Amino acid sequence: MKYSGIDLHSNNSVVTVTDEEDRVVAEKRLPNDLTRIVGFLLPWRDELAAVIVESTYNWYWLVQEAGFVLKLANTGAIKKYDGLKHSGDEADARQLAHLLRLGILPTGTILPREHRAIRDLARKRMQLVRSRTSHILAIENIAARQRGMKISSNQIKKLTADEVDQMPFLEDVGLAIKSNLAVVITLGEQIDLLEKRLLEDMSERPEYSLLTSVPGIGRILASIILLETGPIGRFATVGNFASYARCVDSQHMSNGKKKGEGNTRNGNKYLSWAFVEAAYCAQRFCAEARRFYERKKAKTNTAVATKALAHKLARACYHMLKENKPFDVTRCFA
Repeated sequence: MKYSGIDLHSNNSVVTVTDEEDRVVAEKRLPNDLTRIVGFLLPWRDELAAVIVESTYNWYWLVQEAGFVLKLANTGAIKKYDGLKHSGDEADARQLAHLLRLGILPTGTILPREHRAIRDLARKRMQLVRSRTSHILAIENIAARQRGMKISSNQIKKLTADEVDQMPFLEDVGLAIKSNLAVVITLGEQIDLLEKRLLEDMSERPEYSLLTSVPGIGRILASIILLETGPIGRFATVGNFASYARCVDSQHMSNGKKKGEGNTRNGNKYLSWAFVEAAYCAQRFCAEARRFYERKKAKTNTAVATKALAHKLARACYHMLKENKPFDVTRCFA
């Protein structure tokens, strides 16, 4: 049996093939070309237990169907021995193959190509929304600084260049506002386009209607949560899902005392954001959620109370998707 590890970089990869005794059978640095890499591994295709690839930012192209069993290494969970005298790309590729042979390699989930494409579309929408918000805030700041005017974000979204010309600003100030406004309008059009595509895809999924039954989770948040979660079966327990959504504490304890924190960023930042946004909305429109939030805030602070409510909603979503049942407010806030 043979094992292959690939140390992936932005423009090249080190591909290693090892045997049952960790001896290097073949090893080569290759450009990031799928044909070249597949051609290099082809002589051992029938013997390879699997090909393990690092979970870096640019792995999509490398996990396409090529006739091999492909696995994605969870690099954040791999602990390297600190006493090593030598390290490098070849050593990293061999280490991946070594952990694969031992059966102790922490791996991530490779979602289908189509799922990754629509998920990245939702992430692109989030990027555009943040960019539009920055330009809206710029207009608000200019108006407040120049004339002490207060303009809401909804008013800015409805502004036109002609209306800006009628405002009591100097010509150069008006030009600055119109520049921001032009970007806001353009981004708004693109955001609407992406949202339309997302909702077309989501409306066909039965899980989508389940998530929209949760207070605080609307059409867009339901889309993001569903796409970032993927198949709910990949999470063995509700605790695993809550951890992935960054809704649990990360701390090291000894003798009842806190000795530090773990990797607080480990998990899905998009899922974390979605549940926090849902918590903000839920406390406004759901009486039970608001009571839970107020109890937590009385004991801690606003940030911790919001995160606790986000945790509640994340656990509820897990059970809903697992059991295929709509939201039950009594069960969630019992």
